Amino acid sequence: MNKFLKKSSFIPVFLLLSALNVSGQNTNLLGQINTITTAVPFLLISPDARAGGMGDLGVSSSADVNSIHWNPAKLAFAENKMAFGVSYTPWLRNLVNDMFIAYLSGYSKLKGEQAIGMSLRYFSLGNITFTDNNGNTIRDFKPNEFAIDVAYSRKLSEFFSGGIALRYVHSNLTGGTQVEGQDSKAGNTVAADVSVFFQKEIEVGGKDAIFTSGLNISNIGAKISYTETGVKNFIPTNLRLGPGLRLKLNEYNDLAFMLDFNKLLVPTPPIYTQDTANSAENIILYGQDPDVSVAQGIFQSFNDAPDGGKEELREVNIAFGMEYWYDKQFAFRAGYFNENKYKGNRKYFTLGAGLRYNVFGIDLAYLIPTDQRNPLENTLHFTLTFDFNGDKATKEESGE
Repeated sequence: MNKFLKKSSFIPVFLLLSALNVSGQNTNLLGQINTITTAVPFLLISPDARAGGMGDLGVSSSADVNSIHWNPAKLAFAENKMAFGVSYTPWLRNLVNDMFIAYLSGYSKLKGEQAIGMSLRYFSLGNITFTDNNGNTIRDFKPNEFAIDVAYSRKLSEFFSGGIALRYVHSNLTGGTQVEGQDSKAGNTVAADVSVFFQKEIEVGGKDAIFTSGLNISNIGAKISYTETGVKNFIPTNLRLGPGLRLKLNEYNDLAFMLDFNKLLVPTPPIYTQDTANSAENIILYGQDPDVSVAQGIFQSFNDAPDGGKEELREVNIAFGMEYWYDKQFAFRAGYFNENKYKGNRKYFTLGAGLRYNVFGIDLAYLIPTDQRNPLENTLHFTLTFDFNGDKATKEESGE
């Protein structure tokens, strides 16, 4: 068996060994830790600094160049004709200095209240060194993953839009090196997002406001495998929904509040007991069989938790965020993300800021963990945006 050493090697090893594990016994008990794991989890990582500053949410926030990730349907409500953005997020910076997520995105409005968009997400897991059992170096390799998206959005009414996104995913964690005695390969799959978005002007406390809500079911796609004979693993199909409210306090000040609910639509690991007559066979004691099709896994995910309904509720992550704009030029953001302690225990505050000037914009975000260490703690991630219709849009909004 090969050993993986040096720098960020434990990351791809953990992911690949999880993918190769066909029937490992789950020793969790009811009411204890029972996290859900999938292949290519990088698909759920917040790619941009605007959302990152608001608790990693975005299903109901106002449309921007990064809407493809959060809710493709929002693109039809984008105020600008065309935009382009680039984001950079260091990863595990406290441990290594060569892991990062890069995100390129763009959209263009079309006639007939339509919009199209494209994005590229690239995740570099740094450099690793493969060695044999004697410590001899086999090779160096830089594992990486990427996803390419194409999105389409259209207004279905004055207040309502729908959107879809198609995605190609490539995950190369070992470069074909043998792992656990098995020949490995890069994983490839395709997936789709289906989303809706609602936006309407209302009045709240005598102030003009905009109420929004959104729903996005993302990463609906085929399972992925890293070996020719190994089990195929679910990708992170995810349900995201929530409301938002943007208050126009006066001519220069806007304040928005948003709430996101997230749930993975993949099977929850059951609790097994070993068959005393056949020690090689595990029997499901609580929960349901996770070895099902993608479609069945989506529906099963709502009622297959071993601890019943209360565990299903634990699987819902909640994110709350706020965004303040002054004169549509300066922004301040804050948010909070909460994940149940039995389902991963990610809990953190976020802070962010933004600046817009003519065609140029920059957003920054910073994460503050509360319960446990986070891959993004003590790092600053940023997004640069370019609005190719900025001058015209600014004049129209100011009435010039």
